[in-house]
Amino acid sequence: MRAMYNSAALLDMHARGHDSLERALTHCAQFSAAELNREIPGFDEGTLRRRLHHTIGAEQYWIGVLRGVVHDEPGDAYPDIAALQAYRQRISAATEDYLRGASEAELNTPRTLTVWGGAQRELVPAHVFLRTLTHIYHHLGQALVMCRVLGRPAEGLDFPLRVTLE
Repeated sequence: MRAMYNSAALLDMHARGHDSLERALTHCAQFSAAELNREIPGFDEGTLRRRLHHTIGAEQYWIGVLRGVVHDEPGDAYPDIAALQAYRQRISAATEDYLRGASEAELNTPRTLTVWGGAQRELVPAHVFLRTLTHIYHHLGQALVMCRVLGRPAEGLDFPLRVTLE
């Protein structure tokens, strides 16, 4: 089998995704609690705070699936941006830990994983990780629309060409 992905490349992509996510959280720190929790029509996670929680929680869920654990933490446990930033750091570190310990064979070999509801799916771990990365950018786009609706647009949160996180 020829490996397509390695942990070093995935760690680089992960750092870039979390750089953008942290910058978005920093931008959102300027919103009041009322603004963070204002229902905005047209979004399934109807508040900016819940949208950001969902973005982080999905990574926790999928990396947990790779480790054989299904996570589901309620958004109410993260009532403000500071709590979401700490959550992001914890989940980012857990993903980094997984990627640092994963061999190329593990990352690139399909295996049966247990997902929500106990269902079994054959998935490639590297693809599961990449799903978390695309998910960050999908929901960051939605969060930025919400920021604009709330009167404080942000820019420059695309996939960064340079990483600023340490």
